[in-house]
Amino acid sequence: MKEKGRKVIATNKKARHNYAILDVYEAGVALMGTEVKALREGKASLVDAFATVDDGEVWLRGLHIPEYNRGTWTNHEPRRTRKLLLHKREIEHLVGKTREGNLTLVPLSMYFVDGRVKVELALARGKQLHDKRQDMARRTAEREATRELGRRIKGMRG
Repeated sequence: MKEKGRKVIATNKKARHNYAILDVYEAGVALMGTEVKALREGKASLVDAFATVDDGEVWLRGLHIPEYNRGTWTNHEPRRTRKLLLHKREIEHLVGKTREGNLTLVPLSMYFVDGRVKVELALARGKQLHDKRQDMARRTAEREATRELGRRIKGMRG
């Protein structure tokens, strides 16, 4: 019996901080058996991962899936390059976008959907330091506004 729904394996928390996300794609990943078993144990790291488009194929580089602890000589290499599975028109769109602009492909999260491993891939532009500061200031202002609104509501009741 297959499991239903979406089970998150790993997320790249720094991606939304370091990059401005323009577009998001869902891609399948070509994996070996021991890699899937290690992922089922919830072991993966997207920290240094990025994707490249080479000869009409999309490759995920820098993804760390540790060796399966009950694996034998057939175990996988932890940081090997893995192929991403996308439709041809999506790949052509990504090729055009990455060549024309200063854009990169960053994985946001990795998860199981109905027993298959998927990667949420973002077409993103790197943020400058002042952009990051503006985002932090905006979030702080929003947090203060909601906090003050909550205080006023509580003050009116009590």
